[in-house]
Amino acid sequence: MIEGKKDFLTVNDFSREALMELIRLAIKMKKSKADYKNSLSGKKLGMIFTKSSTRTRVSFEAGIYELGGMGIFLNTNDIQIGRGEPIADTAKVLSRYLDGIMIRTFAHSDVEQLAEHATIPIINGLTDYLHPCQVMADMMTVQEHKGQIGGLNFAFIGDGNNMAHSLGLLCSKLGVNFAIATPDGYEMESTVVSKINSNSKLTGCKVLITDDPREAIRNADVVYTDVWTSMGQEKESEQRLKAFAGYCIDSKLVSLAKPDYIFLHCLPAHRGEEVAAEVIDGPNSVVWDEAENRLHAQKAIMHELMR
Repeated sequence: MIEGKKDFLTVNDFSREALMELIRLAIKMKKSKADYKNSLSGKKLGMIFTKSSTRTRVSFEAGIYELGGMGIFLNTNDIQIGRGEPIADTAKVLSRYLDGIMIRTFAHSDVEQLAEHATIPIINGLTDYLHPCQVMADMMTVQEHKGQIGGLNFAFIGDGNNMAHSLGLLCSKLGVNFAIATPDGYEMESTVVSKINSNSKLTGCKVLITDDPREAIRNADVVYTDVWTSMGQEKESEQRLKAFAGYCIDSKLVSLAKPDYIFLHCLPAHRGEEVAAEVIDGPNSVVWDEAENRLHAQKAIMHELMR
């Protein structure tokens, strides 16, 4: 399915057809769990964590187990990479022991170095630049609840962070109209915007970049947000709360979306900051389905890369 690709670092590496095949496979694996229980029998996944996580660790560890393999948790404080061993050396050594590596870290360049020097598949579990596994779960959720993906209106309100980057790239790859509203100074990186615009020319979707949440959310089929202060940005928390005033997704703001919109959030959520409780806990919210789908989307990725 993803022939010729050893790694899963960014959704932008894959064609629209390959991405849709992965989403369809994830849905199939969710419905027919028993059919894939031995697809990675005996395979070993190393899981390197520089950033701690609930959903990433549990979903990958449970996922590889459900496919017949095993996951090995590797905290950087417990391995030599945390003591200064070059990433290239770590990649070469772990390639002799394992069948795949998932890494969740800060610098995207670390993931790229790991992929460059490893001879086994590398999966990007999150960097400060991208979060590709999460957005695959997001689009799987959209497909389940909307019955389609292409042609929908997708609105992201908040920080132009790794989630915004990956969502913009995936939407533009799949022909989803993408609107994003960010405060001044918190926009997506220009290199990512350029890639999104290039993708959109091929798929025909519309891209709207604004600082007005109301403009971005108008007629949205899917409404998305993320925390305003990500891990590692705690010192900026007070400054960010001021900058994002007016960007909270509440009942007044979602009244501009389509009546049957669905609400997504990668979690964890801060009720009363980026989203009101009435929205995330309301009838249009599908965040728990979305969280579950991390398991199935990642199983599909591992299944295709590690067989």
